[in-house]
Amino acid sequence: MKNFHLPLPEGTYAELRTEAERVQLPATTVAREAIAFWLRARKKVERQNAIAAYAAEMAGTAFDLDKSLEAAAIEQLAKLDQDTK
Repeated sequence: MKNFHLPLPEGTYAELRTEAERVQLPATTVAREAIAFWLRARKKVERQNAIAAYAAEMAGTAFDLDKSLEAAAIEQLAKLDQDTK
């Protein structure tokens, strides 16, 4: 573990304390979990953006999705949709 001094605006500090009391955990634990959650969410967004950029760049090239595979996937999704109704 590393220590990190983080000055917070008064309102954020108050909300953190209130939430920590509500869940009966130390405020540092709540803050640590909130930061870890935010970092994971940022990684997910960055990964989605990278995939979208790659897909846009490869559209229409030999690396684009195979037409028969795409058709099979659409057919399968439609079948799954019908099965859930």
